[in-house]
Amino acid sequence: VQLQASGGGLVQAGGSLRLSCVAPRTIFSEFITYVMAWYRQAPGKQRELVASITRDGIRNYGDFVKDRFTISRDNSRKTVRLQMTGLKPDDTAVYYCNAERGTTAFWGQGTQVTVSS
Repeated sequence: VQLQASGGGLVQAGGSLRLSCVAPRTIFSEFITYVMAWYRQAPGKQRELVASITRDGIRNYGDFVKDRFTISRDNSRKTVRLQMTGLKPDDTAVYYCNAERGTTAFWGQGTQVTVSS
């Protein structure tokens, strides 16, 4: 059971991308109870939190985001999005969607984001 992520690609530095992620049907009815998040992992580095959002819209961002990214969720469509602007080469990574509630977590397959200089 995986979340379905999309929207990655190749973009020049300073550009924008929007990532989207749809929850698996098995959690549709309880989607609102999950904290939704995006993580990323660059080659040779640990996976790190990019952004998260609770059912009430409380957002948390990694320090490196610095007002460049915005996470949002649409509970009616069981979707979470990550709008990324001002992309830098250091943002190059595989981005993973995550749904978490207590000790239960689901992950997406990852979508590649590559930022050229």
